[in-house]
Amino acid sequence: MRNTAKFTTAVLAAGALTFGLTACGSEKASAGSSDYSGPLVVAASPTPHAEILNFVKKNLAKKAGLDLEVKEFSDYITPNTATEDGSVGANYFQNQPYLDDFNKKRGTHIVPVVTVHLEPLGLYSHKVKSADALKSGATIAVPNDAVNEARALKLLAANGLITLKDGAGTEATPQDIAKNPKNLKFKEVEAPQTARSLDDVDAAVINGNFAISAGIKPAKEALVLESAKNSPYGNFLAVKKGNEKDPRVKKLAKLLTSPEVKKFIEDKYQGSVIPSF
Repeated sequence: MRNTAKFTTAVLAAGALTFGLTACGSEKASAGSSDYSGPLVVAASPTPHAEILNFVKKNLAKKAGLDLEVKEFSDYITPNTATEDGSVGANYFQNQPYLDDFNKKRGTHIVPVVTVHLEPLGLYSHKVKSADALKSGATIAVPNDAVNEARALKLLAANGLITLKDGAGTEATPQDIAKNPKNLKFKEVEAPQTARSLDDVDAAVINGNFAISAGIKPAKEALVLESAKNSPYGNFLAVKKGNEKDPRVKKLAKLLTSPEVKKFIEDKYQGSVIPSF
């Protein structure tokens, strides 16, 4: 990714955690192994992914015969690297464009199992009440990883704030802006920091999970919100290739797409997180 250097500190810290997980994960199955004894350890972002998993653990897993353990991570790198090295058996935090980019650039072999929900990306501000009220030269914070930055720019383009060049795809950057009538400026920050940057910028594009974690209600507070229609950004349960047939993974996939989980998501998140099944 373009922001590899910016993640150095986070990766080093996460590496220590990953080592610890490896040490306690000796019972976890490696890719392609037929030994699926022990609990299924799933790496997840705290909100809403871990909350959804913990609902499953508390209310559904025991009856289904699933021993589920949830490990929370605040970054977008360690869940995949931990899944790749076998420290955890699965993860739940990402969408397909992000995973495609991650596998390509880091040589990992993570594959999706089942799509569970969508978190609409939104534009938020502490300084204006509408996107049209943004002044000329306003600064907007955007996530600095390739996929989410492109997604943020597409959100702004879909709402008439900028125009992207023809062919700008899932790795679009501010250099791919064709028209910028408000002369907007962009501050690239790590995705988890976008919500915290709201007081320092005129507006910020924030991933749904980080908005919710910051106490923001996307369905009510976003200046503009990503459309859920035909979205490629559904979040899914994922494993290292070869572990798709793990019976524990199959049980969890079925539980995550159950009527009980759908109702939990709809009741708890009130449109800020949308079931994708």
